[in-house]
Amino acid sequence: MSSSRLSAPERRQAVLDAACRIFSEGSYRGTTTAEIARESGVSEPILYRHFASKRELYLACLEAAWTDTRTRWDERVAAEPDPARWLPALAAEAFDVPTRPAVLADLWVQALSVANEDTVIGAALSAQMREVHDYVAGLIRRSQAAGGVVDARDADAEAWIFVSVGLLRTVAGRLGGLLGPDDLDRIRAARADWMLGRTA
Repeated sequence: MSSSRLSAPERRQAVLDAACRIFSEGSYRGTTTAEIARESGVSEPILYRHFASKRELYLACLEAAWTDTRTRWDERVAAEPDPARWLPALAAEAFDVPTRPAVLADLWVQALSVANEDTVIGAALSAQMREVHDYVAGLIRRSQAAGGVVDARDADAEAWIFVSVGLLRTVAGRLGGLLGPDDLDRIRAARADWMLGRTA
């Protein structure tokens, strides 16, 4: 459909979708609003009607990526009756679909590169990482209460480890060759054994 025939909300969504894709594949500094406008089929003036700056667009992408991730995680957990499988279900949603980009973690890595210079992006990144951590920690506690994850595990500490493995996957993907083909699977298996009390 021609962008001229889109409603204003549809046009805004087209810009946001294009921006999230381009940002996640490239970098914050290297991406221009002209590139995003071109990819979304609108002019730069139209883009700026919806987003006042590249920063505002990037922050919207961070929020959209987390909303999408949280929705998919909620669906995975709701579909899994075994509380011992809830945390692996989150990891599977993040890692098991080769065609799905790790958009949220990609955006985080990029935000880190500008966080010292742009305190607004830095604060948004810090708040969002804490929100993701709290989601995972809450799920671990629910699993513990339901007899899944063993009670002795520290939910807050384990949630940070979960987040760090997601970042490791993204860093490895960008560097190439950092991890072997089975390393992530081995990490996930080792963490599952620990969380479920199958190892000391």
